Amino acid sequence: MKYARVARIVNTFGIRGDIKVIAETDFAEERFQPGSELVVLNKNHVEAHVEVEQSRLNKGTYIIHLKGYDRIEEVEPFKNKWLAIESDDREELDDHEFYHVDIIGLTVKTTDGETIGTIKDIIVLGPNDVWVVKRQEAGKDDALIPYIEDVVKEVNLNDEEVIIELMEGLIDDAN
Repeated sequence: MKYARVARIVNTFGIRGDIKVIAETDFAEERFQPGSELVVLNKNHVEAHVEVEQSRLNKGTYIIHLKGYDRIEEVEPFKNKWLAIESDDREELDDHEFYHVDIIGLTVKTTDGETIGTIKDIIVLGPNDVWVVKRQEAGKDDALIPYIEDVVKEVNLNDEEVIIELMEGLIDDAN
């Protein structure tokens, strides 16, 4: 079973079993509404199946009470772990929209077939994301690829590759 992380559990909150989480989803209100079923992940291992009983936004984080977890001692083992959903339960995205977890790890190639490297991170900026690509060649600096139509020509999740138009100056080959 594959899972998609929706929040990082950063701490407990109070003594009644609440957890404090940082959302890593654009659909936080839906994911944390009462009755939502989630899993607690430690790396990729499922530690517990849980159900949201209550949640509220508090200073940029969510305070969540899980059904059946009423004491701080019961949720302390969840600190520094993840809340996740089954990947099949993710929201459908529009064309040309992708979940970050699906993009990281893809191979980046040019329209000429040259392999540039592998996407290792995504920088979220206002108008568009920037993909950080670990270069295939040793000693080369990471390449920063803007996710814009002029550069990214194709994203193929099945073949695990991205095809880009290598515009002049986009990649610094000096480093």
